[in-house]
Formats: sequence, C-alpha cells, structure tokens
Amino acid sequence: MAEPLLSVRNLRTQFHVEGAVIRAVDGLSYDLHPGKTLAIVGESGSGKSVHALSILKLLPEPPAKIVGGEILFRGRDLLRASLAELRTIRGNRIAMIFQEPMTSLNPVLTVGEQIAEAVVEHQNVSAKAGMDKAVELLRKVGIPNPDKRVKDFPHQFSGGMRQRAMIAIALSCEPDILIADEPTTALDVTIQAQILDLIRRLQADLRMAVILITHNIGVVAGMADDVVVMYAGRAVEKASVSEIFKHPKHPYTKGLLASVPSIYERKDRLAAIGGQPPDLGGDLKGCPFAPRCPDVFDPCEKEDPLEYYVGDHHMANCFLYKDKSSKQRHRHHAGKA
Repeated sequence: MAEPLLSVRNLRTQFHVEGAVIRAVDGLSYDLHPGKTLAIVGESGSGKSVHALSILKLLPEPPAKIVGGEILFRGRDLLRASLAELRTIRGNRIAMIFQEPMTSLNPVLTVGEQIAEAVVEHQNVSAKAGMDKAVELLRKVGIPNPDKRVKDFPHQFSGGMRQRAMIAIALSCEPDILIADEPTTALDVTIQAQILDLIRRLQADLRMAVILITHNIGVVAGMADDVVVMYAGRAVEKASVSEIFKHPKHPYTKGLLASVPSIYERKDRLAAIGGQPPDLGGDLKGCPFAPRCPDVFDPCEKEDPLEYYVGDHHMANCFLYKDKSSKQRHRHHAGKA
C-alpha cells in the first residue's frame, strides 16, 4: 500500500473553559491514503469537526489548545509548522468545506470574489485570471449561467447553490486533500444526493483524497473506502467500509447501524442508543461507552480499552475482543492538563 498522504497520530485537543478542561479529541489516530475517501462517523459532540479544524490549526487559542500528537502531511508535522507555512497549505494543498453553507460565505462579497480570492492568493495570478477561474469553477460544480452568477451575492443563491459555491472555493487550487465537514447539512434529500455525487466526480477528476465527516452513516456506504467511528473524542472502530457494514464489532457501531432505516427490512420502530454521551470535562474512568453499552462487563468500567485487531486492518477499542485479538495497540492516555 502507498505511503499515507496524511497521518494523524494520537491527536489530543482540549478546551479550557471556566476552570474546566474539555477533552474534545482524546488520542485520535488514522491514516489517509492518496485518492481515497475516509469517513469520520459519530454523533454530535464526538469530536469530528474539532479534529478537522485541528488539522489546519483553525481553532481559536485560547480557549482551544492542541496538547499532543502529530499531524503528518507528506511527512511534515503541521502542528509544528509556522504560520507562514500553514498559509501555503490552507486552501491550497488541504481545503475544507465548512459545515454550514448558509453562514460560511461572506455576505458583502460576491460569490466570484470569494472564489477568486484563493486563486489569486495561492497561484500568483491577476485578479482577472482569478475571476475567469471562478467562472470555470462555477460551471464545473453545476451552477447555470456562471458568467452572470459569478457577480451575485450569497443571498441570491439557494442553499444547494451556496454549497456548490463552497465546493468551488475549496477546489479552486486543486488540493491534495478535501475535508468535507457535514457537506449535506440543512439540504433536502435530492440536493444531498447531487452534492455527494458532485464531490465524488470532482474527486475522480482531481485525484484528491477526501475526509468525509458525517453523523449519517447511510451517507458513508456510497462514498467511503475506509471508516473511523468516533465516540467521546476517540476512535472506537476502524475498518474498510465493507467490513464496517458487514461485520461491525464495537457495540457503538452496531447501535449506529441498527438506527438506520432500511428499504429491505420493515422496522416498526428504529433502534436507539439509550443514555447520553459522557461529560468530556469529567473524570472519565474506563470505557466512555460503558454506561450506554448493552454488552458491558466488569473491565469496561475500570480500565481504558486498547485497540484490538479483529481482522486485517480492522480494529475495535472494546474488551470483548481482548482475548480474540492477535495484536493490540495502546492508546496514549490524554490525562489531565
């Protein structure tokens, strides 16, 4: 297998708020390979978006603080890069589609100006060349009459068109990695399908890697190559998309899959995961999923589970597999700051 394009190693991001320490990302590790799509899945508050913003160091410090780990992009640790180096990477080599298209665009600049800005900044071209590129990009993402719509302001675009404009901005410099943070939030089902298909086609055209962040595990099936399931700031399961759907191992992953409606099987009532996510500012002891887990037993409430290998390139952080795994890997403890 080719060397990873991006390697996240034991990433730990905290928020220091009113004397409390919120461990939003607590020892996350994964690899992203060239041209592949990695889905980061989990419910709200699991640390998906915080981890993405940590990659480009876009979190306000304070209250946020990245307290440990490495983020290796082509072998370079972004956490130790200077601000000048990060500026050459943000929007250029690693681009991001932010979660809310309705508020991510600047209301006082035209859509064309916002697309052209990144092109002019990173590719050292004239303002006219940047605007020409903006028209080309709007055409590529399916906006009709792009030579006219490039002069429109965001409020003149529908929700789906704004999301397409956000994708155009993200792809303006043909990045190596696209981070798509909930790219279909607040869009109706038909537009969701169009946006996902657009990302898939543009990925193939540009041969870029994609990190797809979503709470909707149904979206993952048609988009991802590999999946990381997050809970309480941690990765609780990692596998290929086929393994996750056919042979889920962690009880949390099984709960997520059971809650998805099926067109093949009638369900009178969808399954739900009982209880609430843990307080990430509290004193977490043992497995964070233990209070909600249907398979909980003695070690779960006392010890922190390791990463147990349950198949080729398939890992689960669960004591159910402690005696069945040929290999195991320690997850570095975040501790208290």
